[in-house]
Formats: sequence, C-alpha cells, structure tokens
Amino acid sequence: MATTGGAGRPEKRKAITRAATTVFGREGYVRASMDAIAAEAGVSKRTVYNHFADKETLFLSVALQNSAELTERIRELMAHHLDRVLDLRRDLVAFAVERANAVLSAGEHGALGRAIRAEVANIPADVLEAWLEAGPVASQRDLAERFTALAERGLLAVRDPELAAEQFTLLTFHGVAERSFWGALPVAAAEVGRIAEQGVDAFLTIYGPAAD
Repeated sequence: MATTGGAGRPEKRKAITRAATTVFGREGYVRASMDAIAAEAGVSKRTVYNHFADKETLFLSVALQNSAELTERIRELMAHHLDRVLDLRRDLVAFAVERANAVLSAGEHGALGRAIRAEVANIPADVLEAWLEAGPVASQRDLAERFTALAERGLLAVRDPELAAEQFTLLTFHGVAERSFWGALPVAAAEVGRIAEQGVDAFLTIYGPAAD
C-alpha cells in the first residue's frame, strides 16, 4: 500500500477512504473507478495513487476498516449482554436484537458489505478472504468463545461452540438480514424482536442445559 508523508497527508488519506467507502458502496467493486473516488474526495487521481497503489489495494483498505469497525461494535454488544448473564433467554434476545439493529443502521458500512456480497465472484480472492476474516469470521469466533464460557457455567449444553455460534446466527439474525436485503430496507422493530425471540427459543431447545 503506497503512502507518502508530508503536511496534510493524513487528512487527504481519510478523505480518500471515506470517498472510497461511498463510491464502492454505491457502484460496486467493478464499476467504481479511481476517477470517481478522486472526485468524491475532492482530490486529484494522482493524489489517490500517492496513497494507494491501485483499486484493489484501496478496496481492501476500506473493506477491512469498515468490517473491523462493525465487528468491534458487535464485540461490545457481546460483552454487554453475554459476559455477565443473569437471565439467559433475556440476554440472548437482547444481544440478537441489538446485533440486528447494528447491521440495519450501518449506513455506508452496510452498503459496502452489500456490494461485496453482490460481486463476490468479481472480487479478488485474497481481498474477500481478508474481509471475511476481519468481519463475519471474527464475529462468529467471538460468539463461540462466549458460548464456551456459558457452557462452563452450566448455562448451555454446547459440545461444538463454533457450530452453536453459526446456528445462533442463522436462527436470530439471518431472517432480519434477508428481509432487509442486508440493511438496504428497514425492518419493523416488532419483526426484529419476533425473529430474535423465536430464534433464541429454538436455539435453547437445542443448546439449553436440559439438552445435555
């Protein structure tokens, strides 16, 4: 990733990455051009290339940044709801609802994620792998660690934490993601809550302590 020093450079770099998030989210990876990103940022194309060697490098940078920011937000929600569980069902539902809302309100972060999913066949494999590792894979790993801790407390009967995390996400989140087209359309709060509650109830039927 090419960068240069000098006064004002960090501000220009931030302007470029903000513009790239907007343009990639709006136009997708293939259609987005460095000219459009430069125009959105209010800089010359040469300035963009002074900071980023090519479009792939720029896309990887903004994809990882956006993915990491959303992952950190979800990690904070896990810590709040799942690290000190008092009422397992209530806390799982609250986490599921807030995670769904975090994705629904992700704005341009969400638009970039939608662009990645829509153009997965056109995105370089190393870029896609890095994005997955920084985002969805990292979140599932974090959730598996929480489920391991809850199992150690006797609150869940979990033999395969990674599978349990995957199934929890399928049951409590993907219904919202599909209805909203991954954040493109609003979903009523009552519907988000219904999906979370029914998903958690199904999850606890499988993994509640009595299931052992």
